[in-house]
Amino acid sequence: MEFLRQRIERHVLSLSGLTLSGVDMEHPKGDPGLFGPDSVCWRVHSDFTSMLIGGISALMIQMLHPLALAGVWEHSNFRQDMLGRLRRTGQFIAGTTFASRADAERLIARVCAIHDRVSGIAPDGRPYAANDPHLLTWVHVAEVYSFLQSHLRYRNPHLSGAEQDRYYAEIALVGELLGARDIPRSRQQVADYFRAMQAELLCDWRCREVLDALLDAPAPSTLTRPFGSLMLQAGIELLPDWATHLLGFHLAAPRRQLIRTAVRHSAPVLRWAVRNGSIHRARRRMGMPPGG
Repeated sequence: MEFLRQRIERHVLSLSGLTLSGVDMEHPKGDPGLFGPDSVCWRVHSDFTSMLIGGISALMIQMLHPLALAGVWEHSNFRQDMLGRLRRTGQFIAGTTFASRADAERLIARVCAIHDRVSGIAPDGRPYAANDPHLLTWVHVAEVYSFLQSHLRYRNPHLSGAEQDRYYAEIALVGELLGARDIPRSRQQVADYFRAMQAELLCDWRCREVLDALLDAPAPSTLTRPFGSLMLQAGIELLPDWATHLLGFHLAAPRRQLIRTAVRHSAPVLRWAVRNGSIHRARRRMGMPPGG
């Protein structure tokens, strides 16, 4: 059983980006990072399964904005390295949530530098730039909304409304440091924001090609292939109705229930296996016991 646990953990840590270099979650001792152990961010971002599902769902929502998609289409090797992209995103989320302040700020500075080099003209003739505050806000909101919805579905459905609003208010700091502006900071503000943004959204052939690349991304190993397929289906199932409609997905109620049941049975296995994840390392840095 210990051999199996360690093997599962190695795959999880690799997919979550923790095996990438550049971030030391355990040092310097006592550094709370951007948020600290009393934050709602630490709770929402601590569960690998719900974060992976939320991240997949977020990517699908983000690509519905043509100008956000244009940057990925023209300045990314997503077709050849979708798993690498997911790992780098995982490292960024884990680092900005759980790492020391210096490491978090270094990750943010690196992403800002990359964004400064991404610009062009979209197929509809509009200019785009990855450092556009409007697009940065879109990407941020799609991401944190999806993380929270996945947490509520698969980790803690009893998180109070006040704590959900606190999560949005806390995590807005990362969006602001990246250059986003006028970031929604509550459930109501997020709902209003999505309603206002829907007129700008579109699912065209480029969007579908990126979606196909995501859905066809190779599993790191035969061990993770069934789990990866389940996570992709769970990401689709998590989408809000308006995004499901735009992307052309149709999931009947029995299929939805089957996906949710499968996730709820697999997630405890991963929680048992992972003992050296971001949250565990951050708690050691803060001199806290490994549990929750």
